[in-house]
Amino acid sequence: MSLIDKLNEIVGSAFTACGLSAELGTVRVSDRPDLAQFQCNGAMAAAKQAKKNPRAVAEEVAAGLSGDPLFSKIEIAGPGFINLNITDEALAKHLMGIAIDDRCGVAPLAQGETVVLDYGGPNIAKAMHVGHLRASIIGDTLRRVLSFCGYKTLGDVHMGDWGTQIGMVISEMAMRHPEWPYFDPAFTGPYPEQSPFDMAELEAVYPAAAKVCKEDESRMEQARQATVELQNGRPGYRALWRHIVDVSIVSMKANFAALNVHFDLWKGEADVHDLIAPMADDLKAKGFAVIDDGALVVPVRNNDDSKEIPPLILYKRDGAVMYGTTDLATLVERMNLYKPSKIVYVVDQRQNLHFEQVFRAARLSGIAPADVELTFAGFGTMNGPDGKPFKTREGGILRLEDLIAMGRDKALARLDEAELAQDATPEERRAIAHMVGVAAIKFADLQNQRQVDYVFDLDRLTSFEGKTGPYILYQAVRIKSLLRKAGEGAAPSSLTLQDGDRKLALLMIELPEVLATVVRNYTPHVLCDYMYRLAQEFSSFYGNCHILSETDERLKRSRLQICRMALSQLELTTGLLGIDVPERM
Repeated sequence: MSLIDKLNEIVGSAFTACGLSAELGTVRVSDRPDLAQFQCNGAMAAAKQAKKNPRAVAEEVAAGLSGDPLFSKIEIAGPGFINLNITDEALAKHLMGIAIDDRCGVAPLAQGETVVLDYGGPNIAKAMHVGHLRASIIGDTLRRVLSFCGYKTLGDVHMGDWGTQIGMVISEMAMRHPEWPYFDPAFTGPYPEQSPFDMAELEAVYPAAAKVCKEDESRMEQARQATVELQNGRPGYRALWRHIVDVSIVSMKANFAALNVHFDLWKGEADVHDLIAPMADDLKAKGFAVIDDGALVVPVRNNDDSKEIPPLILYKRDGAVMYGTTDLATLVERMNLYKPSKIVYVVDQRQNLHFEQVFRAARLSGIAPADVELTFAGFGTMNGPDGKPFKTREGGILRLEDLIAMGRDKALARLDEAELAQDATPEERRAIAHMVGVAAIKFADLQNQRQVDYVFDLDRLTSFEGKTGPYILYQAVRIKSLLRKAGEGAAPSSLTLQDGDRKLALLMIELPEVLATVVRNYTPHVLCDYMYRLAQEFSSFYGNCHILSETDERLKRSRLQICRMALSQLELTTGLLGIDVPERM
């Protein structure tokens, strides 16, 4: 049980003893740490129920708490706020329990319920770019946090691999390489196992094909025809498509590995192609799908809607399927295969209406039962210092691998400026710079509220000062260095807390509630805020307290234990963001 939970239980019981609801005894960290460590505002809400003035309620509750040895101070402030301090002995005892727990005092919040997270979403045959950054790292962080908190998580990359853009690539390759067996209708196989192209050629083919299809309607018609033949199972096109997917995935995995982003499922729209027709037939038979102006749609508007919610289109008039079709079919597949309790979509905020349509259709039809949570965890855009979507200096879309390289190179320069890792080998310095660069990129993104746009300024975000990933890493490495100098030493049987230790000690009890908030609201920035406060508080502790130079051996061992706990929390939380901590700098 976290310390906050213990306090909730104790104060809740005091409210119950007064004939009031235990929920009114909710305790939280004080907004005014100069006045108290914790506060309870329940007396304000209880006044009407108790038919008393709030301060009188607070005084009655405080009287019930007065005999508990846990508290060193119980005070009533203002109209009825209950301010609480706990004894150093109680705090030290709780911290010692955390110190021997490899979960840093965080109890699981779930019992293995399955959560599917949909994030990443790159298209095959195209280079990944900065537009894929936010979905990937927000989704992966949520997957890590939910998994740590007791859920069985499945991260699905959900590639775009089955639309007209693939027909564009196939038709363009047919123009360039008509001799390939994939385009010979008489060829009976087997088709080559080795791809005839690499990712560099694919990345050149797609923009050329898109350009010519935009300019020439006859070429666009060829692309549409190639798409139809691919989806209808033409063997040569299916074989070529398989090469396109495989080559693309190798490239994707390299980018994701560089960012330390993981996926459990490498699925795409093609995986649900065979589910679409039976799903549409079923929806039509049950009256959920109707013909509207030649298209098959699912009306999803409610009578009390304050804005227009268009129907979800399953088939256009020409018989083509839409993104909404594949997304609904993907829900069918996920429900059948994984039986999830939650499905979370980490997608650009601008797709909000689309997912509102999909979710409504899924609820209306029973594809997703009411007890399955469907969440659209939308995010804002990553902008450059000019406030516009982040681009190259030439105005083009920046490739993701180039952004990662920029972060690493800037980190190397920062290491030189700060004279850090000077005794490391060139290979070690490059590895450290990669960790620092990735920390800068990921923390820069994740520290922002998910729904808002933010400005990505690599110069500022690679600094070892301020609210940055490198600053967090620097503090963690500083603790590692300190503990190496201290040697193993005997662990203390108890902590000796003094004024210089108390703020850091109190902060380290907050982690369970921080992670509970992240899980409840899908908000990684709450975890980033905590990590930054922890790093700052350790820095103050380090600057204001004797540690290795402390002459009181008992106090020295106690402070080294606090350092170990701070490091454990920093390593746990950076790991939940997919950030690695170097051994040294």
